Amino acid sequence: MERTQVEAAKEPTQIDSQRPGLVHQRWLSRNRLLAANGAFTIYATALAVDTGHADRTWAIWAAVGYGLTTLIMWLTRHKNVPVIWPMLVSLAGALAAPVTWLVTRVAPTPEVQVISRSAVLLLQHGTPYLPAGSLDTWLSYNPYLPVMVVFGLPRALGASGLFADPRLWLTAVSIALIWAAFTVAAPHRRCEECRRTTTLSAVFFAASPVIAFPLAVGITDPPVIALMFLTLALIARPSGLFRAAVALGVACAMKATAWPAVPVIAAAVAVRHGAQAVWRFIGVVILVAGLLAAALAPAALLDPYAFLQNTVLFPLGLSAHKTPAASPLPGHLLATTGMAGHWAAVALLIAAGLGFAVSLIVRPPADGRAAAWRLALGLAVMFTLAPSTRWGYFVYPIGLVGWMVLTRPPSADATDKAAVPVKVPAQAGLNA
Repeated sequence: MERTQVEAAKEPTQIDSQRPGLVHQRWLSRNRLLAANGAFTIYATALAVDTGHADRTWAIWAAVGYGLTTLIMWLTRHKNVPVIWPMLVSLAGALAAPVTWLVTRVAPTPEVQVISRSAVLLLQHGTPYLPAGSLDTWLSYNPYLPVMVVFGLPRALGASGLFADPRLWLTAVSIALIWAAFTVAAPHRRCEECRRTTTLSAVFFAASPVIAFPLAVGITDPPVIALMFLTLALIARPSGLFRAAVALGVACAMKATAWPAVPVIAAAVAVRHGAQAVWRFIGVVILVAGLLAAALAPAALLDPYAFLQNTVLFPLGLSAHKTPAASPLPGHLLATTGMAGHWAAVALLIAAGLGFAVSLIVRPPADGRAAAWRLALGLAVMFTLAPSTRWGYFVYPIGLVGWMVLTRPPSADATDKAAVPVKVPAQAGLNA
């Protein structure tokens, strides 16, 4: 016997999965993508006029890629063409093409030289760092933490051509991590619309100047930023705390800029999961970072002064040879007034760090999104006050803000408007 109308009325309604506003904020609409790529085109064009060397090469390729994407989106604005296709043009023009061109036709940038040399040193001497007595120029220093050496190992092991360049592996790993972060952050990972949104978000972010520009010229921040995204996505999952700690531990063994994320995210973990969970989280981060550092730089344990010279004193501008990171930000301008000014900048940086730590205790972030906001603010202040700094470091706070925009949950009003009840068809019921 078929169900009666009364019984059917009592069935729970389903939400129309074709209404993506229910589970997606859909920030990446066609019009917004059009505007974003137009802005990227203007930025890349201005950079091509104002800079030189590898930066200009990237800017020329990127301006063409962003410009073509903008044109295609404008011409197809009234047609039912999936926006992923023009975004792939943007990815090719801003990342794939300039990386290939720079790797095969242009001399490696200093960052690439440092990573490649550190891998050779690791294989020969068990440490990616030159001893203090061999640090005769600023290019002799390796300011990165041991895991960064992984990207130089293909060349050190005998690879040649495109596959030997660290930029190829930095790019591949960064894109994979960005995609993984957006996948974890998706509200329903098995939903077809979620998969499309995840892919579009990952392509858009990888093609943006925040990621594509540093990857093309060999700057090492994108994989660290991507690991921060993955950590923030994982702590929002009920069973993702251990994996989040592992991801952050890898980042902390890669570059010192990841360490400020530890207290910020730990504070959010304490609010959500309690004191016991936060100590486990911090313990796993430190354990993973320590084990990776020991595995990839075993001989560095025997020469801690060389490690200190390379990874602490050089970035702070306290070594014999100064870092070329010298953008005219307040901390650097103060440091250029003399040794007193330099120590004053360091003192201001320490004071800002202590004040930031107090704020985490007094008013800890309540969740991952609040932690991302707090981390973006803290990093912006740190880079502003650092005695040796560059504008490029601001990809961290900019990237974190972009992450929060692209992963913003749907508002209640948008959910109510998008939710259209759909009755389960009577034929779907069981017949007696």
